[in-house]
Amino acid sequence: MSKSILSNDRVCYICGTPLNIHRHHVFFGPNRHNSEEWGCWVYLCAYHHNMSDHGVHFDRLLDVAIKRRTQAEFERLHGHEKFMEVFGKNWL
Repeated sequence: MSKSILSNDRVCYICGTPLNIHRHHVFFGPNRHNSEEWGCWVYLCAYHHNMSDHGVHFDRLLDVAIKRRTQAEFERLHGHEKFMEVFGKNWL
């Protein structure tokens, strides 16, 4: 299991609760494996993951905000060219 490039604390990245935590791959679908390999994931509580309209899977603004934050951190560590090579889409 890879370490997250954003936070490895086992609390929700959004609200900080340690309850009902899920692992969210920021770039999912065909990039789920790349998210795992490169540490592009965060812990989210059920509410902020997929159990409410405010969850990242239903709230487009939250989804994009986390993608942008993750891309910025990835690029700080590995550069823009590597991000584009691995994920193929610019979120910034």
